[in-house]
Amino acid sequence: MNSFKALEKAINFEVNRQITAIEAGKKLSQDTRRWDDASNVTVVMRSKKCANDYRYFPDGDLVTLNIDDKWIEEIRETIPELPYEKEQRFVEQFKIPKYDAGVLTLTMSMADFFEKTAEISGDAKSASNWLMGDISKIMKENAVWVEDLKFTPEQLAELISLINAGTISNAIAKKVIVDMFNTGKSPKTIVNEKGLIQNSDTDAILQVVKKVLDSNAKSIEDYKNGKTKVLGFLVGMVMKETKGKANPQIVNKLINEEIKKY
Repeated sequence: MNSFKALEKAINFEVNRQITAIEAGKKLSQDTRRWDDASNVTVVMRSKKCANDYRYFPDGDLVTLNIDDKWIEEIRETIPELPYEKEQRFVEQFKIPKYDAGVLTLTMSMADFFEKTAEISGDAKSASNWLMGDISKIMKENAVWVEDLKFTPEQLAELISLINAGTISNAIAKKVIVDMFNTGKSPKTIVNEKGLIQNSDTDAILQVVKKVLDSNAKSIEDYKNGKTKVLGFLVGMVMKETKGKANPQIVNKLINEEIKKY
């Protein structure tokens, strides 16, 4: 084998080959095998009757080490939770997909940030989505690590709470997270300073919905002809008119109700 990649492939192949053989009741022989990179299989080079025939011998430069069980246990107790253990715990404790847990446990700092955010916010999936999505994108664009973030898990949990409470929309939150990254300010401070609180005034939103519908007769016609995808366009137009502050749920509800009247 002439590369670590080939070594990895050979080990994986042998693990599967030997498991399959044992489960099928076949007897495994002791042999020296090589890796065929073209066929992605291991091939027998030579066989020996037993391990002694390979003439293994101790290295004279290596001293014998005698390690007692007590010392092993002491070391085991000092080992922190390993990545695969943390990944499994996140799946079981926070009910997030295994893929999410795998990404979040690639580094201890990311895992710690997620866990604190999930515990404080009570919304593990949202914490996972923000860290794997917008926050990871921002970190990549700015070549920084989780440790370099100016905001804390407590502040990210606060942002998630603002969204869940309907105080701000998800679209507004995407803008807020950028400000949090740049300034380290809390989401509540940013929302209040910039007047980003979501508008849930049904009557006010209704006026904007009617204005958008009146200006888009072609979209209404398309909707009546079965092209329901235009609803997304109309929602977008309303959100644009309200500068993203209108409550999306209310916008969707009103458009679905009003468009049928045209």
